[in-house]
Amino acid sequence: MGSGSGFGEKPVYDAQKRPITAGGFVDSGPVIFQDVTKAAGLSGWSHTMGAADKKLIIDTNGSGVGLIDYDNDGWLDIYLVNGSTFNALDGKATPPHAALFHNNRDGTFTDVAAKAGVTNDRWGFGVAIADYDNDGWPDILVTNYGKNRLYHNNHDGTFTDVAEKAGVTLGNWSAGATWGDYDGDGRLDLFISGYVHFDRNNLPYEKTKATGYSYCEFRGEPVMCGPRNLEGEPDHLFHNNGDGTFTDVSASAGVADTVNRYYGLTPLFVDINGDGKPDLIVANDSTLSYLYLNRGDGTFEDASYASGFGLNEDGREVAAMGIAVGDYMNNGLLDFAVSDFSSEAKLLFHNEGATSFTDVEMFSGIGKVSIPFLSWGTGFLDYDNDGWLDLMFVNGHIYPAADRLDWGTSYAQRPLLFRNLRNGKFEAVPAVNGTGLAVVTSGRGAAFGDIFNDGKIDVIINPVDGPPVLLRNVNADHHHWVELKLEGGPRSPRDAVGATVFLTANGMRQRQDVLSGGSYVSTNDPRVHFGLGDATEAGTAEIHWPSGAKEIVKIPAVDRIFTVTEGKGITGALCGADACTAGMASVPSASPGSKR
Repeated sequence: MGSGSGFGEKPVYDAQKRPITAGGFVDSGPVIFQDVTKAAGLSGWSHTMGAADKKLIIDTNGSGVGLIDYDNDGWLDIYLVNGSTFNALDGKATPPHAALFHNNRDGTFTDVAAKAGVTNDRWGFGVAIADYDNDGWPDILVTNYGKNRLYHNNHDGTFTDVAEKAGVTLGNWSAGATWGDYDGDGRLDLFISGYVHFDRNNLPYEKTKATGYSYCEFRGEPVMCGPRNLEGEPDHLFHNNGDGTFTDVSASAGVADTVNRYYGLTPLFVDINGDGKPDLIVANDSTLSYLYLNRGDGTFEDASYASGFGLNEDGREVAAMGIAVGDYMNNGLLDFAVSDFSSEAKLLFHNEGATSFTDVEMFSGIGKVSIPFLSWGTGFLDYDNDGWLDLMFVNGHIYPAADRLDWGTSYAQRPLLFRNLRNGKFEAVPAVNGTGLAVVTSGRGAAFGDIFNDGKIDVIINPVDGPPVLLRNVNADHHHWVELKLEGGPRSPRDAVGATVFLTANGMRQRQDVLSGGSYVSTNDPRVHFGLGDATEAGTAEIHWPSGAKEIVKIPAVDRIFTVTEGKGITGALCGADACTAGMASVPSASPGSKR
């Protein structure tokens, strides 16, 4: 991770002399989340990654988490990636297992990873979920140190690893992944970011050949080396051949990163400029982050510098870990939040139009508050369903020395939640004692979604070296909402990854996109969610399908999860726990079959 540059910042402590990253709690205030990990049955599983002393970079990064309805019952299940140890890799210890928690629809979950065949048993990092073969069932891509996994859904509660046949195993350190149909052929392609080239026979201890004989320290304290001065791994773009195999087209597409070999962490396919073609962003650690614009001919243009996305507002490289994407201004343009190291303000890129971004971290109000925290998972979420996207960062340090030295920070840290003030600014939501915002953990991956099908966005956190944290949204608002599960037609990916939805309701026009990947090497709820405030009408959805078709659908009721099938309008509805027939009428497409 890149070392922070804000060394002039004074340590921040609360009244009990605790670092603000593990303190600053209040006795009363809005209760947004409750930690329901134990009640949900998740606390028996634990993440493991490397040695406790964290003297190697591979020990520190943690893993992602994915939300997936693997059995198509309308309820989100949870896939938690696990790490490993050298002893496990060498066959001297039982390898840590990934978890697949089946949603029992009653607030509890059951780990079915072994039965499903998705335990991984390798040194895992990221997860990207999508239906890559258009059979109507979501599949799981897991990135590893070592060979990657591609778990194909067998439609019966089990999966088969087809990564070798598919040609996507690679073999060194793959960090994050994202699915997207970059060439518009209706099949999802795959991008995998490479992080550090990690050689077991040449470990990156300080003053060794692997580190260029560097002395590795942070604020005068000897620490693990990396990623700076370590060799990076290239990135890989795999074209989906439609027969279960993929072809590596990284070089011809212009996204291989073989020259710079920047330290790629979280990538994401997303249509940035609204031309109907998914572009590609890559959060790179301690280097310039990438923004690639899709030219529409199988190649990408590197607009990292020109767009303003690659550097922070001071023109510096940052330790970018995670990426959140959302239209927090409700102006139809996508903005980005980027998580960063401690002693650094976390980044918020406001979209100025014409593929131009301005980092407004300080103007927005998130900058100063976030400086002491080391952030990973991040997401835009409308936690109070008022129709305006709020912002959350999940935090945790990489150096255990943070707990014994006067850095004004801590190893385990609490999450940060910022409320959207609707004027381009945010305010920090206080962490009330005993609630989810006061949970102190070594956060890494995080996924955001409506896990309990109650219209409120929840958060699942995968910390490093510990049990997961499930934060259930219990905010007291009684605002209305609507969610859409999209199903693509013959010329779109079946799961509609890459679709954009504009919902006009309650006097606002909101935007949501169907994405695979994001946060920190994680995958969020694939359904698009819209808060409606006090409105009792759900409004009208304008859906831009990946095929290029545009469809107008009148949403007939609030507080429902509607299934919308391309060209057919609404084809299903879920009312909380049950399927419902109320509000099943739909409006025919206003412009069926229009192409980009």
